[in-house]
Order: sequence, then structure tokens, then C-alpha cells
Amino acid sequence: MTDSHSPQNVSSPVTHHASLVTSLHEHLTWWGIRHFTSDAAYFQWQREQLSSADLAALNQQIVIKQAPGAGVPEDIAFYDLAALPHIVPVLYSQRYDYYRQVGPRIAAHVGDARTILDVGCGVGILTTFYAKRFLDRSFVGIDRSPASIELAERKSKELGLTNVRFECLDLDQETFEGSFDCFIATHALLQAERDPGVPSRSWQTFERADDPDQQRAFEHRTGLGIRLDHLRSALAPNGWMILFEKTRQLSRRIPFQRALATREWHLLDVPEPVRYVLVEEITDDGPLYVLGRNQPGGGRPQWDELPEPDEGISLDLSRVRAERPEGEKPLYENHHPSAQAAWERLPDRTVTNETTRQEPEGRQFHAELGTAGGLVYLYCANTFDQRQLVLIEPARRAVLETYYREIVEGLR
Repeated sequence: MTDSHSPQNVSSPVTHHASLVTSLHEHLTWWGIRHFTSDAAYFQWQREQLSSADLAALNQQIVIKQAPGAGVPEDIAFYDLAALPHIVPVLYSQRYDYYRQVGPRIAAHVGDARTILDVGCGVGILTTFYAKRFLDRSFVGIDRSPASIELAERKSKELGLTNVRFECLDLDQETFEGSFDCFIATHALLQAERDPGVPSRSWQTFERADDPDQQRAFEHRTGLGIRLDHLRSALAPNGWMILFEKTRQLSRRIPFQRALATREWHLLDVPEPVRYVLVEEITDDGPLYVLGRNQPGGGRPQWDELPEPDEGISLDLSRVRAERPEGEKPLYENHHPSAQAAWERLPDRTVTNETTRQEPEGRQFHAELGTAGGLVYLYCANTFDQRQLVLIEPARRAVLETYYREIVEGLR
């Protein structure tokens, strides 16, 4: 980018991070959002703040929202209920660490953009944080939940903000009019969490075929394609996007990146994985993308379609054989993508039982029982990037045989 509006005109995202975190904490406190580190403490507070009728209504809307065949009306109904003023602090306190991890990072990438659009802003918790942080900029938040927009407008007035406005708009149906230097989208463009994504070529690889029909099908069923297309015309020629979606899973990350690349977006920075907790549950989302329109010039980061480096345990058979695990623990167990490389390097691998099953939607699953290096192993893999390798001593072979049978019978 050569235009004066650029995220690269601001220093590293870690600059002023401490002040951003402090400012965000004060902002969340104003919203009534509290930080909990234990489920027990959070749910105790939840029961104290919400009536049994509130909790029943929320649970019912969650069930309806997650039911097969549920769509936009059910999604809106849930978020309309969640936007009730007495429910917001309780419900969104679960996301405290999400705000703490994502908000400052995005604020650091706003750069010197003068006009910013926050897509899927919800009740405006982060939108009002950005607007309060950058009083000399103009912000617009859009969301398809009328109740969320109504509350966002009310809260922005209570904060005395005059540089932000909110509009109720469904990107699946409407093109947003205007011209913005920067788009922000967090958990807004790829909301179909249960969609597994695009399968790899086979259970033996993480590579995806370059299949336009498969890509179009993914963009259509998740709504990603139409949302990106409806947004595109509202971005200034030298504008940029800051995206944080549920795309950590490789089978979703690859088609998401391809959807961006085919629309001539390129990376301005290396995507940043972000980990946060929902009270006690660790969640991996993202990565956080900063993107600009394709322009001449090299040296830019390249799209990566490989699995992330993982924390899988490297396989050293001499060390594994010397292990004396407690109880029923295996000698070696790896549930990460690196399990594939470990399985491929097993010496003298002899397969005694194996099953490969092809599902109609493209999912392929493989389970394999065998011996290698004087040990018994079980290896499982599928085309949605799940891998598992377990090794035990021969005397306990029956344990893995039982596990193998349970897996195979579960596929029927």
C-alpha cells in the first residue's frame, strides 16, 4: 500500500498493548462484563443474576438455533434475546478473555484509517471500544439482530460517543452502501460452525484439490461468498480488512483463504493464531488476518495451506520402549497432525487389520492396527485433518484390538 491510509503506518501490534488492555478492561467493566477463571464461579453468578425463566428461554433458543434446518430467523431470535440489557453482562462475561485477546490486536491494526466498518458488531461491545479509543475516526457497526443494534445505539449514547452509528443490515440479503478505509469482521463472515469445510484429497494427506465446484459449494452453504461480495464494493481502493473468523481448523481455513485470494485480497501481515478461554475452556480461533487488495509488488506474506506446527510428541522409539506408564496409559499417544509423520516413520510397520470408509459427503476415514518396532500401534486418520497414533507394548495388544473394533463398529 502506498496510500496514506494504511495499517502499516502504525507500529507493531504489540505497541501500546498494555495500555490497550487496561483501557479495554475499564470498558468491559462499564458494560458490566466480569472476568471469571472458573466455571463454578461463573455459573453461580449466572444463577444469581438471571431468573429461571431467563435461563430456560436462553436454553430453548440455543436448542432451536442449533437444530437441523435452523437458519437466519432462528439465529436472529437468539441474538435478539441475548441483547436484553439484563442478559448481556451475564452472557457475554463468558467471552471476557475473547475480548481481551482480540480487541487490542484489532485496535493496533486500525492504523490511520478514517472510516471503519465493523461487520457483525452485535451489541457493540468492541465497536464502542474502538470508537472510544479513536475519537477522531468515524465508525459504523452493522448487524442483522434488531435488538442488538437498538442496544448498541443506546450504549453509544450513554458513553457520549458521536463518532459511531449502528445499522440493522443482513449481509446475506443486502449490499452495504458507503466507502470505508477499513473493515473489521470477527465471527461474522463464516458463522456455520458445524460445517466441517473441504476434505483433503485422501486420509493420507492434508492437501486439498483445486476444485472450483467444491469451493463454490463451501462458499454457498456457509454464506461466505455472498457476504464477501456484498462487502467488496464498500471498501475504498486502498482499504484493508481485519478478519478473525472460526477458521483455525485446516479444512475451513484453506477454503476461507481461497475465497479471499480469488477476490484479489492479499496478506499484509503473517496471520496470527489467537488462543483464548471461555471461562475454563481453551479455544483456538482465527487466525487474525490483515488483508489488502492485490497490488504490484513482492515481499508480501504468502498464503499457507499446511497444518500449523503442533505440540505433538516427537517419536523416539528407544525412549518409548523404556517408558513405564502409570495405570492404563499408552507408551505413546499423539492426537496432533504430527501423528501422521510419526506413523509414516514407524520401522518395520506390519498391518494386521485396517478399514477405510468413504462417506457420501466426501469424508474418508481410515483405521489401522498393526505392529512396528516391536510394539503394537493403532493409527486413525480422516480427510478433515484429524490424526491419532497410539503405541503400547505387545502384552497389552488386546486393549488396542478392542479400541479398533469399537471404532470400526461405530462407522457402520
